[in-house]
Amino acid sequence: MATLKTVLHPKINKEGEKLYRLALRVTANRKISYLHLGYNVDPSDWDPEAEKIKKSHPKYSHLNRLIRKKYDQLEDVIFESKSSKTPLSARQIIDAIRERKKSKTFFDFADEHVSDLRRAGKHNRAISDNSKINRIEEYLGNRNLSFQDIDEAMLKKMKTYLKANKDLSERSVMNIFVLIRLLFNAAIRAEVVEQKYYPFGVGRVRIKYPDSKKIGLNKDEILSIEQLELDEGTPIWHTRNVFLFSFYLAGIRISDVLRMKWGDIVEDRLHYQMGKNDKIDSLMLPLKAISIINQYDKGKKSKSSFIFPELKGVDQKDSKAMYSRLKTGTKKINKYLKEIGEMAEIKKTITSHIARHSFGHIAGDQVSPQMLQKLYRHSHLSTTIGYQSNFDHTKTDEALNNVLNF
Repeated sequence: MATLKTVLHPKINKEGEKLYRLALRVTANRKISYLHLGYNVDPSDWDPEAEKIKKSHPKYSHLNRLIRKKYDQLEDVIFESKSSKTPLSARQIIDAIRERKKSKTFFDFADEHVSDLRRAGKHNRAISDNSKINRIEEYLGNRNLSFQDIDEAMLKKMKTYLKANKDLSERSVMNIFVLIRLLFNAAIRAEVVEQKYYPFGVGRVRIKYPDSKKIGLNKDEILSIEQLELDEGTPIWHTRNVFLFSFYLAGIRISDVLRMKWGDIVEDRLHYQMGKNDKIDSLMLPLKAISIINQYDKGKKSKSSFIFPELKGVDQKDSKAMYSRLKTGTKKINKYLKEIGEMAEIKKTITSHIARHSFGHIAGDQVSPQMLQKLYRHSHLSTTIGYQSNFDHTKTDEALNNVLNF
């Protein structure tokens, strides 16, 4: 009969110091083996009777979860051994869970990743990442892929295949590489693959996005949209309101605009959580933005009701239904934006996302990069500088004219 116990296993290191390694002790047929969990713990942070880390340890919650997880895995092996009447030694019990862990493939991690996204209500990203996983499977022709098989040669061949046979852009291929990198790092943390097999980084495969073309509307084009005579209450009138509201607030994503509730506005200030990365932000509403939401005041029932109509009536606890309604609403908005562009005689293609580009184009060099970083809700200033470089061509235009002024 095998038994388990969580202990601190002492060891003397090369410097003569006594360390206490967090471990699970397996005893079978009077012989003992240890499964070390990779952490040293001071005895003052250990509760030997409860076999758990005390709250005095800064990572007590994480370590206690780790103990439970590994304990359950070992218990499962012991139970299976008993049920099948196949006795195992203490070392064989520990080796069994190590073999199970190492046998997990790339697609095992990929499927778990997509499932986790769906459970978290991140359906848009789940669909996007699942599509990337399908591309990888299409290239391989099967789902038999270990992490050790993902090397520089394999990634380069897959890139060539996806661009030549599937007509994917460089940016799309890089997005697939980013997902592979994310899953590879997860596998390293789970000790499924060793760090030495990591195919990305200096001297290996580099993930670099190509420059993308970002075109925004200018002041005259925004004014043309503002001045269009549209019948109040019509879908195209509503579309203009949503687009301009996004533009007036430095290009807030349309999905975030549609999720806004009356309770998010306090004393003409908007407090909201970004759907893309869950960041909390706050902006003072410009007068033009206030004028727009005042037109929807009749539909205000409570602080928890949505300002704009796309999500009204949907079960807010049903993340899949919310995602579906947002997708449908955005599609309709883009359809009517095309009509708005034609009515305003704007030759540029107008989509919901161009509101953000338009703000950047008009801001130019009038606003400091630090202030734009706050308005765009970017985590890093370098992102803002790179983004804004798509729109501010004043100095290069002047330099070109100066050279040719003869």
